[in-house]
Amino acid sequence: MKTVSAIALLISSLGVALPSMAEEAKTKPNTKTVKKTPAKKSAKEAAAAADDEKEPDVAGLTGTPYDCELGNKLTIYQLSDKDEIALHWNKRLHHMARVSTTTGANRFENLKKGLVWIGIPAKGMLLDSKKGQQLANECKSLEQSAPKAASNG
Repeated sequence: MKTVSAIALLISSLGVALPSMAEEAKTKPNTKTVKKTPAKKSAKEAAAAADDEKEPDVAGLTGTPYDCELGNKLTIYQLSDKDEIALHWNKRLHHMARVSTTTGANRFENLKKGLVWIGIPAKGMLLDSKKGQQLANECKSLEQSAPKAASNG
């Protein structure tokens, strides 16, 4: 008899608890459907992204051609501002903005396309930061490819 009483008590308490739990679930907001709003870009990032979109005007500028390994070629145009270049790669002109480095290397980036140009005195390389791969390596201008004159002392 005690078992039957215990079961009856358990069933009646579930009958009271389940409707109140169902009512609570209806009033609780569904957190799975809440959409996050993207973080706003700073003014500097927004300006850089807008510059990355536009194709630079290189009319009247002389470019520096680079020959890279595996037959890759690119051309760099120095824009009026020393902190910007135009890089001709893959049949397109890309606006690139200087990024400061601690090593002294010349680093230019196009955030929108994910392109990164790193130039050192001996060579340059073009990277795709979005895919994490090299696009062109051992890039040398005519000046960099020219053999250095041996100085006899």
